[in-house]
Amino acid sequence: MPRRRIGFWYRLAAVIAKPPLVVLFKRDWRGTEHIPAEGGFITAVNHNSYLDPLSYAHYQYNTGRVPRFLAKAGLFKSGFVGTMLRNTGQIPVYRETADAVGAFRAAVDAIERGECVAFYPEGTLTRDPDMWPMPGKTGAARVALLTKAPVIPVAQWGANLAMPPYAKKDKFKLFPRKTLIVQAGPPVDLSRFDGLEPTPDVLREATETIMAAITALLEEVRGEQAPAEPYDPRRALREKRRKAAEEGAK
Repeated sequence: MPRRRIGFWYRLAAVIAKPPLVVLFKRDWRGTEHIPAEGGFITAVNHNSYLDPLSYAHYQYNTGRVPRFLAKAGLFKSGFVGTMLRNTGQIPVYRETADAVGAFRAAVDAIERGECVAFYPEGTLTRDPDMWPMPGKTGAARVALLTKAPVIPVAQWGANLAMPPYAKKDKFKLFPRKTLIVQAGPPVDLSRFDGLEPTPDVLREATETIMAAITALLEEVRGEQAPAEPYDPRRALREKRRKAAEEGAK
């Protein structure tokens, strides 16, 4: 299936967003050869800054294949941001409602039309103290196993240095200029899941495979080794409560 044309609204978004990105940041784009030239596909991207969707979108826009992001439904309702999201074909996610499945269907439809759908499998900004990816949610794996579309892992680093996640003070650290590094890798090998029912265990294993590919790319980008066990905020909270209870019992 041929690629979908970028369209007026996406080009307008690029005209607005690219100049400040070019002025404020250096760029180190890697692995663009792994972005498919034709047909539908999925990208699975780590998430470590409110700025990194712009960094990643800039990277992929330059390949000629624009991403369709899944974004919180509330952002689509009004204002300039809502107008741009609606007209550039982004996909609203209605969390914890009867309409939540609509995002899944919209993602499948977009891929079958030959588009790219971008997932942040972690579902939120990483809470890992050292900025490594957390365990992922199963949405990207579910869509991948249904559509058989290639899953391209993407690691990014640099936007978090300019705008750290959850920072309360000195939120913007633009100078000296930071380098936005975005690296795509070869498609994740999910062949061992072919023909299997998408049970919770299968989806969990496929998701872990995708997250491992993203983490390996980020290790390459950072020149560091990730922890053997991904940071799980729920487990960390349970551990914190356990220690607090033990302290209180003394």
